[in-house]
Amino acid sequence: MTLTTLLIPTFRHQLTALRAWLDKGEAHAAAQGMSEAELLGVRLAVDMFPLHSQVRIAAFLVQETVHRLRGEDTPAATVDLRTHAAIRQEETGSLADLRAIIDSALASLDDLGDAALDAAADRPLAHALPMGMVFDMTGFTFARDWALPQVSFHTDMAYALLRSAGVPLGKPDYVPHMFAYLRPGTMAGA
Repeated sequence: MTLTTLLIPTFRHQLTALRAWLDKGEAHAAAQGMSEAELLGVRLAVDMFPLHSQVRIAAFLVQETVHRLRGEDTPAATVDLRTHAAIRQEETGSLADLRAIIDSALASLDDLGDAALDAAADRPLAHALPMGMVFDMTGFTFARDWALPQVSFHTDMAYALLRSAGVPLGKPDYVPHMFAYLRPGTMAGA
């Protein structure tokens, strides 16, 4: 398994599911008379990021990972996703904005070749966080110990926030990509 064959499909699955959750969230909010701003501002705790921030951070992390592993600077527009998420939390934007952010992150994955990230596996990588902490890693350890857990955390938080708002999501919504592997005739109730 290579970095490219692990990360790109995984990120694609996570972002595609996240986009679908937002669609269900929009339908639920409309049915409940909840505004988009209310839905996008949902938090699990006062010191945690709201839903719109979780989506922005997940999209940022996917794109940042690709740039970092390719040895490229992360574009300012991508970094602004993280900045908006952290600093402008009261500016929820809209569901259309978040869908466009996810679509942009997905499109950035489309342009990658079959081995686009693989050369980074053994290369040293210094990962600096905005608060000044720096982690010395390799491309592989960055992918395994930072990128995958971070993207998963922020998509999981978005899922939890939507569930806490009453959006009817379940396991099939969380792992819809798994149905490509379902053996015919083995689904309960089928």
